[in-house]
Amino acid sequence: MQSNFVDYVKIYCKSGHGGSGSAHLHRAKYIPKGGPDGGDGGRGGHIILRGNVQLWTLLALKYSRHITAGDGKPGGKQELTGANGTDVYIDVPVGTVAKDEQGTIIGEITEDKQEVILLKGGKGGLGNTHFKSATNQTPRYAQPGLEGEEATLILELKLLGDVGLVGFPNAGKSTLLSVITSAKPKIADYAFTTLVPNLGIVKYRDFQSFVIADIPGIIEGAAEGKGLGHRFLRHIERNSILLFLIPADAKDYYEEYRILLKELEKYNPELIDKNRLVAISKSDLLDEELEEGIRKTFPKDFKLIFISAVTGKNLIQIKDELWELLHQ
Repeated sequence: MQSNFVDYVKIYCKSGHGGSGSAHLHRAKYIPKGGPDGGDGGRGGHIILRGNVQLWTLLALKYSRHITAGDGKPGGKQELTGANGTDVYIDVPVGTVAKDEQGTIIGEITEDKQEVILLKGGKGGLGNTHFKSATNQTPRYAQPGLEGEEATLILELKLLGDVGLVGFPNAGKSTLLSVITSAKPKIADYAFTTLVPNLGIVKYRDFQSFVIADIPGIIEGAAEGKGLGHRFLRHIERNSILLFLIPADAKDYYEEYRILLKELEKYNPELIDKNRLVAISKSDLLDEELEEGIRKTFPKDFKLIFISAVTGKNLIQIKDELWELLHQ
């Protein structure tokens, strides 16, 4: 079954041409030589990116990849300006980044109803009234409108979550998300169950809350395209805090953490500067002696939290820790 979550599209856009100016000369019954009265042409329509908090995917653009704005209308007599071409608004989720084919960022949407002009419409031509002078009282020419712009653009969605869950497949990320939020991610006992990012809202004290994102499992070599590749690593760029989950049944706890950290660094070195917290999931499988053994595999004074989504162990504590990090 094909997923409705689309976070990358390539679209062809074309803004409208400007309308031509008018070279009209005024004529009336008792004014045989009224002079120039040609109006300006209208501006061509813009292509505008607009934020919409009701959207969570770029799915609609997958089926509408050619977008064209309207042309401006020509100017008329009596100095009438032609109508502007119709602007086209592309509604996208908050967190969408627009780039050209070379990867240069044109703009990004970070707020609801925020607008970014991707392609400007062509300027309308000037009518002949602008060209009259003492030595040229009846100009019979006007400017043509300027052509619009056209380009192939790339839209990437980077989910805006306060906390990003990072871990190998089957680390318990989806289970944790389902327990501490109202999200209902797919949960199963095989690798790569989560194929798209999931968002959930964690309700905290006094009607406060924060957003947590479950990112599909990362494996060693993800930054080079292995597993699900680096397709979903872009979502981690927007998270304020990274919560690393290492399962209690892992073979080498610190090595798993090191591999995850290395993959993030390969993808974007700036990710290493984010606040991070490490939790050992599925800790209902452990006793105190095993927990102490796991602590010793990490550097001294390294902060670990042992949690269990099944028994609820330390889930309140991890919420407190995340909240504190978010408000440092």
